[in-house]
Amino acid sequence: MTLGQLKEAPVPDRKSYDVVIAGGAVMGSACAYWLTRLSGGRARVLVVEPDPGYARASTALSVASIRLQFSNPVNIEISRFGLEFIRNISAYLGPAGGPGDLGLRENGYLFLAGTELQAANMRQNRDIQVSLGAETELLDRAALAARFPYLALGDVRLGSFGPRHEGWFDNMGLLGGLRRAARAAGADYLQDSVTGIDAADGRVTGVLLASGRRVTAGHVVNAAGTHGAGVARMAGLDIPVEPRKRTVFLIDAPRTKHPDAPLLVDHTGFYLRPEGDHWICATVPEDDPPVDHDDFEPRHWEFEDEIWPRLYARAPEFDAVKVLRMWAGHYSFNRFDANAIVGPHPDRPNFHFANGFSGHGLQQAPAVGRGVAEAILYGEFRSLDLSELSIGRILANRPFREKAIV
Repeated sequence: MTLGQLKEAPVPDRKSYDVVIAGGAVMGSACAYWLTRLSGGRARVLVVEPDPGYARASTALSVASIRLQFSNPVNIEISRFGLEFIRNISAYLGPAGGPGDLGLRENGYLFLAGTELQAANMRQNRDIQVSLGAETELLDRAALAARFPYLALGDVRLGSFGPRHEGWFDNMGLLGGLRRAARAAGADYLQDSVTGIDAADGRVTGVLLASGRRVTAGHVVNAAGTHGAGVARMAGLDIPVEPRKRTVFLIDAPRTKHPDAPLLVDHTGFYLRPEGDHWICATVPEDDPPVDHDDFEPRHWEFEDEIWPRLYARAPEFDAVKVLRMWAGHYSFNRFDANAIVGPHPDRPNFHFANGFSGHGLQQAPAVGRGVAEAILYGEFRSLDLSELSIGRILANRPFREKAIV
């Protein structure tokens, strides 16, 4: 049975929970899993999700990749734990999590630099990455040509390649495993929407649901993805998070078959990776405004106008291509600094953020879910210090920028 075929089991008519989580995709389910695991099943957790089929969730529409090539140490460590979790998911989730293989393909990531400034950033980032356990290699043009002979490299200054610990995996397998394990440990999943948040004396006290049900809560977690800003406003708070559309193309290129190719991030503005006998590619559109939450119409012209000319210039074997399928998903984009917002708000200490991942939420969910659970259960981050991602930096107008955004 697929996630889309699942129906929520009846939820007890419980009027009070220790934690209510708004949003049940990968981030909300990771929080629910860790809350039940770290509390030994004692935490009463309700996950409120309007679409248990996840048809429009960023989780379901992502390209399901993971990497260690970031510029901020905390993002490297977050993804390093995510990789460990994905590799050893059976050990973490146990039999309740279901199938224990997420099909991880460690083909690596290859970033190309076209300017000396980009190359200098690569050198700096590589030192940070290696110090934290990555195996990033810097490749000059000759080394790139020897390893990737199908690429045209005349405009490339330097390449940054992660030959291990980077790749892609089964996105819905991760979500399904977290959700099953959380439910097996006692978390309730309810098909409904949070429409209001009650507060008193500087703390949230519960949520109002679209069904009319009112639930008292000791803590509320905002894991509502692109709807995160709306949920925050219900608590009288603001976060700079908005939906940004990304159109992904599955293409056939019959003259080029490189199943072991890495995920290529090209400095001209596109990315490309193999997908079976085909390829997946996308770009950050030159015009990238926030979009309506219901706007999932693919920008079909992006391939012909923006991606294919750059792709053909980089790899001439892509002279004959055919778009087989396309779909649009949404980044939950933090326009302040493109980094996640994690942890409690100082003015509502029992209202917790897990928002604004700007395209990296899937790979960051295992570590962030654990961190949010620790903050709720222990009053602090214990396994990994996520305080640099707190909303405090936004309130202080102190951006914490990630240079390696894809």
